[in-house]
Amino acid sequence: MEAACKIDEVLIQSGHQVEVVCLDEPNKSFLKSYPAKVHALGPSRLGYCYNSRLVPWLRKNKQNYDVIIVNGIWQYHSFAVRKAVAGSNIPYYVFTHGMLDPWFKHTYPLKHIKKWLYWPWAEYRVLRDARAVIFTCEEERLLARQSFWLYRVTEAVTAYGTSNPPCNADDLKQEFLATHPELQGKRIVLFLSRIHEKKGCDMLLEAFARIASQDERLHLVMGGPDQTGLATALKTQAQRLGIDGRITWPGMLRGNAKWSAFYAAEVFCLPSHQENFGIVVAEALACGTPVLISNKVNIWREIEMDETGFVDEDTVEGTVRNLQRWLTMDHDAYTRMSDRAKESFIQRFHIRRAAERLLEIIRGP
Repeated sequence: MEAACKIDEVLIQSGHQVEVVCLDEPNKSFLKSYPAKVHALGPSRLGYCYNSRLVPWLRKNKQNYDVIIVNGIWQYHSFAVRKAVAGSNIPYYVFTHGMLDPWFKHTYPLKHIKKWLYWPWAEYRVLRDARAVIFTCEEERLLARQSFWLYRVTEAVTAYGTSNPPCNADDLKQEFLATHPELQGKRIVLFLSRIHEKKGCDMLLEAFARIASQDERLHLVMGGPDQTGLATALKTQAQRLGIDGRITWPGMLRGNAKWSAFYAAEVFCLPSHQENFGIVVAEALACGTPVLISNKVNIWREIEMDETGFVDEDTVEGTVRNLQRWLTMDHDAYTRMSDRAKESFIQRFHIRRAAERLLEIIRGP
């Protein structure tokens, strides 16, 4: 949602007209500040995000648009777009947002069987008939080919990312430290994402426990919403490992609180088992914060190529190796990596570049 909003802002600033149709309640507060005109048709009452008003609305209004962009699959909206534009000259493009990653097939095999029942007559055709299926990095494109043997799409790859962070880095850093005084003088390892099993939170705690004795200033910040109740088990794990006094749990961080955490951290760590793009990785780079990620974060190739952090397996051992590589860096090497992180963000992950590349795909060769 946030990335789409930022891309739309750039497109509008560039002189393009953008409108959004969604299945949200019209009075939702976040829609009021959206930069484009929004047609909110209301939520589904039957599951699958089914809304009987969507196809008629698309059929009535499709000629008002040069292209239609579909965000996400496996719900009614993508099927509805294909159905509504059939037989017309209106092309549509689909962002899968990592929803074809084979990790889901291996982790949730029963759900994958259900998807197979749906795939041949619905989602396969949606993707097959799209002018292009857009992946946000090369790794996502390659992985998408492994989920279903019945697979035929026109592939395209674009950047994704975020806009410039606030420039008052020192002020924001001090604001974060003032809010969390236990972090004064600490070397902060920041995790900022959902508190979820997919993110490798338990591995990060185990890995941090193994390296914590190397520097008494090391401190782990586990930021993010706990939607599944996993934090309780993780805090118990931290007590068992003897590191509960060296972890801060600030909860969900938004706006300046989020940026202040990035600026206060020495490194950002995301050892996920599956991560399509990882917008938080781009945000860390924007702040000049080197990243320690697993090779299941799909932009790992770009991180490795630009030398903006360290990449390893999504295991405890791999996470330990990433932390250890950071700890053995001297000040000059760290500074150079921080500078490369900012440059990589500008060249690869700035939202303006994402919008430009999207237009290149739409315009074609």
